[in-house]
Amino acid sequence: MPWIKALSLHHLPILHFRGLQQYCSSNQEQHLLSLLHRHPQLRPSLQLHSYLVTSGLHRHSISRSGILLWNTLIYRYSLGSSPLKALNIYQHMLAFCAADLPTDSFTFSFLIKACAAASLVSPSGVQLHSLVLKNGFAFDVYVHTALLNMYSCYGSIDNAHKVFDEMPARSLVSWNAMITGFSKWGEMEMAMSVFAQMPNRNVISWTGLIDGYTRTKKPEEAVNLFREMAVQGISPSEITVLVIIPAITNLGALDIGKTLHAYCVKGGIDLLDIRIQNSLIDMYAKCGSIENSVQVFEQMGGRSNLISWTSIISGFAMHGMAKEAVLFFEKMGREKIKPNRVTFLSLLNACSHGGLVEEGVRFFTLMVNGYGVEPEMKHYSCLIDMLGRAGKLREAEEVIAGLQVEVNSVVWRTLLGCCSKHGEIEMGERVLRRIMELEREFGGDYVVFSNMLTEAGRFVDAETVRRLLDDRNAVKIPGLSHG
Repeated sequence: MPWIKALSLHHLPILHFRGLQQYCSSNQEQHLLSLLHRHPQLRPSLQLHSYLVTSGLHRHSISRSGILLWNTLIYRYSLGSSPLKALNIYQHMLAFCAADLPTDSFTFSFLIKACAAASLVSPSGVQLHSLVLKNGFAFDVYVHTALLNMYSCYGSIDNAHKVFDEMPARSLVSWNAMITGFSKWGEMEMAMSVFAQMPNRNVISWTGLIDGYTRTKKPEEAVNLFREMAVQGISPSEITVLVIIPAITNLGALDIGKTLHAYCVKGGIDLLDIRIQNSLIDMYAKCGSIENSVQVFEQMGGRSNLISWTSIISGFAMHGMAKEAVLFFEKMGREKIKPNRVTFLSLLNACSHGGLVEEGVRFFTLMVNGYGVEPEMKHYSCLIDMLGRAGKLREAEEVIAGLQVEVNSVVWRTLLGCCSKHGEIEMGERVLRRIMELEREFGGDYVVFSNMLTEAGRFVDAETVRRLLDDRNAVKIPGLSHG
């Protein structure tokens, strides 16, 4: 019938079950199937699938079309925010038409991916593994690769290795999955062993290994591997660049960073990728070149996002450029970019180190009252540091006393450091007592206070405090002379 070719999701409510069942040929059923594939949104797919099931077309004429319909819906759920529902769809399928619609390898591949996405390696993932064996898919490379990914994803490295060893044929995807799994969980010797055994490698293979070294805080190995990759003539992808930049940042290697940037330009890497631009802003700032950070930021034009603005403000904070941080924060507001708690933490740090106390207090108030951002201990600590650096110790102590939340030792320790800087021994003693109530075993605080006493010429009291280091269970400071 010609009308079926013009069918869209908007027409579905007017379709009648009997008419649809009577007039649809196998080709027309294929057209309905294509509708499901053409609409990635889950809700319309659910609507269409509902009509096909209630009309009986899920098992009408061609059983292959029926399983494709079920597989498509399972696949959609496996990628969505509720992957568990993929298992529910599978159970629904078995209840409706288990005899008419035998599952295929794609069914199990999608279900296994859903288990991995939902953190259901055990017991659901293991049960699916058993069903794979029971239904004769023990030698299917796609199912095996899905199982390998599932076990690797959640740290079941031994099971992943077992699946890998049992694979009748290993694809490049399978090899890469093993490298990614080992790298993710820090098993770099195993990852390197798999890499060395690979008959062929592609950019994903190299990227997975580089990412592993970056994750495990081995930046030199990551950079050396990137160099070797270039020598081998393997062009990096945008993902490769994203995983090598943190390694360069950890090394603080500005020259290597600049070389990478130039290499990307020549190699055709998409430097308009906002993720790469944001990473470059952060890299240059942490490697000591705020000028390059600003240059990258300015080149972004109107494409900058919250991460871009936060990164450049953080960069100014690192370099003691408080006024510039404030200027860019104000520009950010004019661009209608809403700051988050990380943005404000960077801004407060800039104000603290730049001596902009009034501005800092104003921004703290703006954060809470203007943007509704709930302060964390890091924000309170930064505010205390800001006031303390300016010698406003009484105000800092009053801020802590007025907080409606339990203050942790980090905040008190910040105030102790400010007391040390300004020689405020009486307050320092009070602060040390509060720290000791929270943490009995941190000796550095005793040393700070003892040094304060020594600088004030109170050598006997300084020695008394130092002796407390030998008794980590002490909760009281012996009486001091206060002389």
